[in-house]
Amino acid sequence: MPRFARGFDTREAHDHLSRRDRKLATWMKRIGPIEPDPRWKKRFDPVDALARAILYQQLSGKAAATIVGRVEAAIGSDRFHHDTLARCDDATIRACGVSGNKLLALRDLALRESRGEIPDLRRMSAMDNDAIVAALVPVRGIGRWTVEMMLMFRLGRADVLPIDDLGIRKGAQRVDRLDEMPARKALAERGERWGPYRSYASFYLWRIADFAEGAKAPTKRSQD
Repeated sequence: MPRFARGFDTREAHDHLSRRDRKLATWMKRIGPIEPDPRWKKRFDPVDALARAILYQQLSGKAAATIVGRVEAAIGSDRFHHDTLARCDDATIRACGVSGNKLLALRDLALRESRGEIPDLRRMSAMDNDAIVAALVPVRGIGRWTVEMMLMFRLGRADVLPIDDLGIRKGAQRVDRLDEMPARKALAERGERWGPYRSYASFYLWRIADFAEGAKAPTKRSQD
């Protein structure tokens, strides 16, 4: 049996946070309940997801999607793995619009996958958050934040607080009416009261950041 199920009870998380943090609870009441992410129940391939995360880095969604489509056409597959990426040489992949650094990252990911170093979903179901982070951040181009997004939005882990995320920090600033965004250490300490549902608190912090006074558009988050 998996030790870590995908997804969690958002109603229980809502009740827990409402009791533990009155400041956050005020915003939660204003925003309303946040429903479970449908991706929690959908199967996905961690290697393919990481490859796509690499390709989407520092690009608009439209530009990245165009490049991804070109790479898929070049390798003749919509599945990024060591075997499919190996169908094209570096020059062919670079011609798709992939930068040199991203190409190196894709090659590193593929090599590590071929060695069995990238856990699949079954293995991840028995690994805690820190173990998954430790397994994936050695991959070139994959940082802790990228893994945290996978933990929250794909694996449905309940207790993740991405303290490096700009939207999270802005949301926390808004909740506590601070003059500046909280430092990462202070935010981590502040988030202790939200456990074991720090992911659900994070969902609200992103929403709260979008309520910033005078904001004409939703706050740009690190993952956008």
